[in-house]
Amino acid sequence: MESLQLLAEGFAGALSLENLVWVIVGCLLGTAVGVMPGLGSSMAVALLLPVTFSLEPTAAFIMFAGVYFGGLFGDSTMGILMNTPGQASAIASTFEGHKMAKQGRAAQALATAAIGAFIGGFVASILVVFLAPALADFSSQFGPAEFFALAVFAFVATSSVVTDSPVKGLASLFLGLGIAVIGIDGVSGAPRFTMGSPNLFDGVSLVTVTVAVLALGEVIYVACLERHREGGTMIRPSGRPWLSRKELREAAPAWARGTVIGLPFGIVPAGGSEIPTFLAYGLEKKLDGRRKKPMFGKGAIRGLAAPEAAGNSTTGMAMGALLALGLPISATAAIMLAAFRQYGLQPGPLLFERAPDLVWALLASFFIAMIVLLILNLPFAMLWAKLLLIPRPYLYAGITVLCTLGIYATSGEVFDLLLLLGIGIVGFIMRAVDFPLAPLIIGMVLGPVAETGLRDAAMSSNGDFSILVQSPISITLYAVLLVVIGFTAWNRIAARRKERVGA
Repeated sequence: MESLQLLAEGFAGALSLENLVWVIVGCLLGTAVGVMPGLGSSMAVALLLPVTFSLEPTAAFIMFAGVYFGGLFGDSTMGILMNTPGQASAIASTFEGHKMAKQGRAAQALATAAIGAFIGGFVASILVVFLAPALADFSSQFGPAEFFALAVFAFVATSSVVTDSPVKGLASLFLGLGIAVIGIDGVSGAPRFTMGSPNLFDGVSLVTVTVAVLALGEVIYVACLERHREGGTMIRPSGRPWLSRKELREAAPAWARGTVIGLPFGIVPAGGSEIPTFLAYGLEKKLDGRRKKPMFGKGAIRGLAAPEAAGNSTTGMAMGALLALGLPISATAAIMLAAFRQYGLQPGPLLFERAPDLVWALLASFFIAMIVLLILNLPFAMLWAKLLLIPRPYLYAGITVLCTLGIYATSGEVFDLLLLLGIGIVGFIMRAVDFPLAPLIIGMVLGPVAETGLRDAAMSSNGDFSILVQSPISITLYAVLLVVIGFTAWNRIAARRKERVGA
């Protein structure tokens, strides 16, 4: 009952004219960016980060949440209409969604995606309201050793378990950790990896790194490698933008199963929505194979409904994990964690005590964002698709200008612009050789947490590092991590054996 009362107070704050405007702005920006292949919510949040410091924290985070959810809606729109998913989380939706569109059922496919995303996000938001305070209370039991274990869990899970190449994932992670330790050591006061430059004494700003890697690196990549890429043919939706009773009965079980599959992945650092969407699609495909007339491969509505619900339920729960535990499960969540720190806030139990107005207004805004996105996406999908008509040179030139203006506005230093260019080139190279970017961002965000936890634990035990594996929470985290690594390694070995047998 206390959670409901606090949520009601949050709605009072979120429904104020100013915050309601920022919810709508965030949803519009997120959907617009998600529609354009190659862009995504992580790039949008990174670009907005340096220009939102003048906003009140509540307004800024409400807008970020709208961008986060809206990006998923936009990704699916392009996957259905053009067979070109904006992000990896929309790939599973493309398989059956684009086939539906080719059959003249594009409007129904878009409606299926919008409703599924709404259901998954709404259910996750309800659970977050009740679970986030409990998770925050649980996280109050975390000491330095537990926070170190949590950071290690996130490092290994996002860099080696969910990437195709563990070597590339770990390399990206260590690059992020290396950038995170640049600057003056907070304990000894000694400069670390500054090469004698006073400009690096304060370290490398996470804002600069995220904007450079996610935005400027993408611009350089498109300019150098995708100039001659031809776009696909866009299918124009026609007919009714809603579902018949038969289609609703067909899609409803898939929406429910997809939502259930996606929820646990919102509190596990498994790289975001990619895994649950594929799991949801795979489950529906197996169930479809038992039917008398299998529909998969022919535009099965269940093959679209389940991944959409799974993706948004994961995102909704991810916001709860971010608020209650300070645990980012994706690059976008990692950037939002950095934004909290820029405002002097630390997600976790203290956030619920020190900034309850912000937390509950943000939680209330999730529900509002789901409704706004449903309204925006059911009737206006083709309007969003017209954003693809913007010439790419103009689009990416605009992004470049926003990158440089945003970074210069936050620091006023030419050195930071040079740093932006240098790290942007690194981001381009990582894309060109297929290195994952999320481990770099998460390594930079959680690196200081891991270092602080390790140092505090060692000092409290007089240098006895066995303290790191003495608490039940730490042991549980390490045990779960070992099980996950073992399961992943077994699956990869089995897959290689099948490839050899097939060859």
